[in-house]
Amino acid sequence: MLLMRRFEEEAAKAYTERKIGGFLHLYIGQEAVGAGVIGALRTDDYVISSYRIHAQYLAKGGSARAGMAELFGKETGCAKGRGGSMHFFDRSRNFMGGWGIIGEQVPIGAGLAFASKYTGDGRVTVCFMGDGAVSIGPFHEGLCLAALWKLPVVFVVENNGYAMGTPLHRQMSTPDASLRALGYPMARATVDGCDVVECHEVAREAIERARTESLPMLLEFKTYRYRGHSMADPGKYRTKEEVERWKKRDPLILARERIKDDFPDLAPKLDHIAKSVEEEIADAVRFAHESPDPDVRDVGLYTYLDD
Repeated sequence: MLLMRRFEEEAAKAYTERKIGGFLHLYIGQEAVGAGVIGALRTDDYVISSYRIHAQYLAKGGSARAGMAELFGKETGCAKGRGGSMHFFDRSRNFMGGWGIIGEQVPIGAGLAFASKYTGDGRVTVCFMGDGAVSIGPFHEGLCLAALWKLPVVFVVENNGYAMGTPLHRQMSTPDASLRALGYPMARATVDGCDVVECHEVAREAIERARTESLPMLLEFKTYRYRGHSMADPGKYRTKEEVERWKKRDPLILARERIKDDFPDLAPKLDHIAKSVEEEIADAVRFAHESPDPDVRDVGLYTYLDD
């Protein structure tokens, strides 16, 4: 989670320095969800997501170097500089992309799970989305098919309280997005998205159920983003008091306190972890700076399949 946090903070800095173009959606405040859920997966399982994806890519085993280089639009990026912030992709990690159109990843995630069931490869797909996606048509299509065909997929709603700048009470008739599961129907749960241990335990059970029984599940994690929707959003629709209230439940602080209380023998390692993360992030930024731009002669690659 610390690697996620520091990666996003350095990405924000690089964006203000105009080293990163386009949009930049940060995961700061939501780290417990990505770390807890993806930490319960096997390396051959699939992850597909929306556009707030940098941290999820790191949790799936992606390198800070390849992630930062992608943000910088460099050839050494995880999508060879073609995707940028909103479209991380790494087939070698079974990280099946960030999808910029809200909700589009849901039926595609169901498709990945259908392929796993069809071939019997034993893989589970985890499909991440924000709370704004649960009112989009493809969300319903994806969950309908997953329930109908009993697919090994876990749908993860990261409910940070806002769909872009629209608060939850103005976009949904209920504060609990997991209730949408009842219409298909499929199992559901609403989880504290600030507690990485709880995130991990609930996700582990859902993933195991999907793997052994081929049944989908909808998990909602109550979380919060400290920054605006993107770097272009000042977030003035929220009060400072609201943001500060959530920061008291910062997932990194809660995890650090849990380690100190429950695993005192591990506490001395926290400083070493922090130092290691700083070195890794500094190396990633340096690597991105020094990496080459994509060759303009290769502009057609990865777009059309040659005969």
